[in-house]
Amino acid sequence: MRRRSFLGCMALPGCAVQAMAEVARADGPGALAAGVDAEPETEAVLGQGRATWYGGRRWHGRRTASGERFDRHALTAAHPSLPMGSWLRVVNLDNGREVHVRINDRGPKGQRYIIDLSEAAAERLGFRRKGTAQVQLQRIATPQGPLAHPADR
Repeated sequence: MRRRSFLGCMALPGCAVQAMAEVARADGPGALAAGVDAEPETEAVLGQGRATWYGGRRWHGRRTASGERFDRHALTAAHPSLPMGSWLRVVNLDNGREVHVRINDRGPKGQRYIIDLSEAAAERLGFRRKGTAQVQLQRIATPQGPLAHPADR
């Protein structure tokens, strides 16, 4: 079971980052972890605006602001101010699709966009080819420790 291996991995240095990348790649439109759809008691709406995506082959494998390697296939995002490790629900207001992402980088630069999503997140939201979409951001969880995950509470 993937969740159990993640918890056992927390004691090993460097293992948590790899395990979180596996969790962030979990299948399903709102999956937080394999077989887990943890719904918080309250979700703070952080705002609405334009989202874009970054990554592709150019950024794949490079270090993010959090220090982990960027994985274009993981459900991650860059935000200018939210704490690293925060989990967000991003809803595409054009088509109603949603995805859960973990903040692991800083960006976007400037004020035109409110969030930069990974290629995988943009694909799930249905705007990878278009490049941008109108989205709503909802906070699911903030970190209580390194790479805290809402399903582990």
